[in-house]
Amino acid sequence: MVDPLSPEERTAALDALADWDFDEARDGIFRQFVFADFSQAFGFMTRVALLAEVQDHHPEWSNVWNRVDILLTTHDAGGLSARDVRMAKAIDALLD
Repeated sequence: MVDPLSPEERTAALDALADWDFDEARDGIFRQFVFADFSQAFGFMTRVALLAEVQDHHPEWSNVWNRVDILLTTHDAGGLSARDVRMAKAIDALLD
């Protein structure tokens, strides 16, 4: 079982993930990515999917043309966990 982050851990994680926003209603983190076109957005989603498989942690996401919306939360933990923070950092690294 995965443990949710404590309030202190959550604050530190959110400070380290400047481009991600906390979604209080779903106890997760959210980020919207905008690309030049559908092809770039879909390519990004493919790279995220490969990360998700390696980490065995799959995002809730949607895609509309050039936009990809991602929410990370750990259902087994009942909210935000260290797994979400690791995944967010890995996703961000794809853009470097």
